[in-house]
Amino acid sequence: MKLRALRRDRAARVGPELFLLERTFDDCLERIEVQQRRFANALLIGCPDPAWPERMLAFADRVDARDPGPLFSSAIGGETITEDYWAPRETTYDLVLAIGTLDTVNDLPLALRLLRHAMTDDALLIGALPGGDSLPQLRRAMRAADRVGGTAAPHVHPRIEASALAPLLVEAGFIKPVVDVDRVSVSYTSIERLVGDLRAMGATNVLANRPHFLGKAARNAAKAAFQAAGDGERSVEMFEILHLAAWTPEKG
Repeated sequence: MKLRALRRDRAARVGPELFLLERTFDDCLERIEVQQRRFANALLIGCPDPAWPERMLAFADRVDARDPGPLFSSAIGGETITEDYWAPRETTYDLVLAIGTLDTVNDLPLALRLLRHAMTDDALLIGALPGGDSLPQLRRAMRAADRVGGTAAPHVHPRIEASALAPLLVEAGFIKPVVDVDRVSVSYTSIERLVGDLRAMGATNVLANRPHFLGKAARNAAKAAFQAAGDGERSVEMFEILHLAAWTPEKG
């Protein structure tokens, strides 16, 4: 979790890459708008853009914004959060929007239970997180690097599959869960450009046992594999975004 915070602070310092996050945030706002309901107290988790809380005021009277990264949190005047290790006030929020961070907690079921604890009756949880099929070209390139290096290492942290998310929401106490998938294709001239975007998203490897060094031969193998996946000039990478929505039960 300390490394996750450092990754997000690095993204804040270099200037966050928001093209994918803006797409996701806009999609979530559209899903909230469909409810045709005014919310009283909203919680936004994951906020790389200081303008996001104000945009949520179109649907909520009050917005409490938090981020795992201290610099992002400071920019929005909010607190840092570790979603599976915090003490929320019970029955506080009737809307929770979580953008792009739940895939990197240590204990996702606990994180969802804590969110449920923080929510009122008949409250809406909505959000998005990277899915398990994300970054197939990068994962393939890293396997090529491992073959050259003679070892296997976790270069990308594991992510949840779409089919597993709805049952987790139910187990955490939510009802009427809905999960759908948005697959976004982005073309890159090189693996370095892809990794640069991931760094600016705060989305690089945060595993404790991540590899710390790739030799020159392994790096060249990864570059070659990534280039071979394309047309010789550009390669297309895919980001899988899992959108979720669920409610807390009504009172009584």
